[in-house]
Amino acid sequence: MTRVAIVGTGMGRFSKDSDEGIESLLVGASKSALDSARNLAGRDIDGVMVSTNAHDSYLGAILAESIGAKPGVAQTVESLCVSGTNALVSGYAHIRAGLADTVLVAGADTFDGPGRVFEWDSSRGDDPRPVMWASRFAESYKTKYGVSDEQTATIAARAHKNARSNPDAYVHNAYTPQQVLDSKLVAPSIRLLECSRACTGSASLILASERVASRYTDSPVWVSGIGQSTLGASMTNNKSFHDIESAGLAATEALRTAGVGASEIDVAEVHDAFSVCEPMIIESIGIAPLGGGAAALCDMYGTSDRMINPRGGIVGAGHPLGATGIAQAVHVARQVAGTADAAQVDSAHIGLVHNMAAAGTSSTVVVLRS
Repeated sequence: MTRVAIVGTGMGRFSKDSDEGIESLLVGASKSALDSARNLAGRDIDGVMVSTNAHDSYLGAILAESIGAKPGVAQTVESLCVSGTNALVSGYAHIRAGLADTVLVAGADTFDGPGRVFEWDSSRGDDPRPVMWASRFAESYKTKYGVSDEQTATIAARAHKNARSNPDAYVHNAYTPQQVLDSKLVAPSIRLLECSRACTGSASLILASERVASRYTDSPVWVSGIGQSTLGASMTNNKSFHDIESAGLAATEALRTAGVGASEIDVAEVHDAFSVCEPMIIESIGIAPLGGGAAALCDMYGTSDRMINPRGGIVGAGHPLGATGIAQAVHVARQVAGTADAAQVDSAHIGLVHNMAAAGTSSTVVVLRS
């Protein structure tokens, strides 16, 4: 089967603006991705995958028409916060199956759009807000491994610090760990500045088969490994609240198919919906030992090491649901290509993207290589 590469990337600025419609957001990011590739126009696109939680109809075909494409397939992928990487996987699968040579993957959501509260899951109790499952995770993780409030506050401060060099981030404020600790307690063990923030945003990338990739770029970034895991929809499908089981399962498959180990990852964007999620995820993936993720990230704060979440992650950059996973992949692709500008990690040749949804019950992991 043919290999698949990322040959173009585009980003829209994350903001609290809701005046721009989903269609416009998708078109803007998509045109940016087309412009970033060489000699690539809308008419060259064979497939369109739209990632969003919006209820607008027929967005794949609308986006295709708006950029001048007449693709074989144009569809929408919705799976809450993991929609972005799942759309990427759908585009990848179409190319691997020989159904397309080029696929545009674009995602967008607005700060007040649907999908942020998952009311179906009765196991969450009377309060279905994401911060409540995060609170259970935080208390379980901190108790299990003796992690302090100061450590998770430092992890959040690191996210905001990294976001300052990300021009597309929602805000560019720097906070000290003490300022994070002093921010409002919004749920047990969770403070306001440890939470990702809803925002409006868009992101896009273009996938191409090995047969045509060289037409559009001299620096293809290869999708070399993919893993997915869905435990179910209810939060109680997690075996414990001190790790992210789906992240470990998805990463194991992605790393296996890429033929690399967790220790070989040079740069990673992981789904830190709340600061406590970041150490839990890197432990579940195998980048840090169990119970050692918080200490590792605090060390990175002290040394300004950007290996994990160099763009600020989701806590620092903002969380427009349908765009998030694609934005993660865009940044890791740019890291691997050496074009991440001020956020560039030295010698980044192998990158990992982890995107998740619904209290960690679903994860998708993608490995990218230069």
